Amino acid sequence: MSDPAQALSRVLGSGSAHEGAHHWRVQRLTALALVLLVPWLLVSLARLPDFSFSSVQGFVAGLGHAVLLVLLVIAAAWHSQLGVQVVIEDYFGGAVRRTLLVISAFLHVLLGAVGVLAVMRVAFTAQL
Repeated sequence: MSDPAQALSRVLGSGSAHEGAHHWRVQRLTALALVLLVPWLLVSLARLPDFSFSSVQGFVAGLGHAVLLVLLVIAAAWHSQLGVQVVIEDYFGGAVRRTLLVISAFLHVLLGAVGVLAVMRVAFTAQL
């Protein structure tokens, strides 16, 4: 048997960081946001007279619609990042895990930023 002090020092820092509950809550909140926002978007798009650029641009130009679309993009990117993080943590270890987590975080931030900028560009172009 090894010394209990050695065993304790070996596992310290390897256990729970008590972030699991926070991760779980945020993933459920982003899922709830998506459950509300995706049907809103689908119904809103179905009510458009056609899917021409001018019709969609007029839809996005509304302040309320633009805000809800930005929230949808942010919630989707965040929710996706949380899900990909869990998969990476479950299937990879060591330096590969850390590298993939950093790459995933950067790509999801980039994805969210591009989505928000696209909504803003369409919304503001309609104002000109």
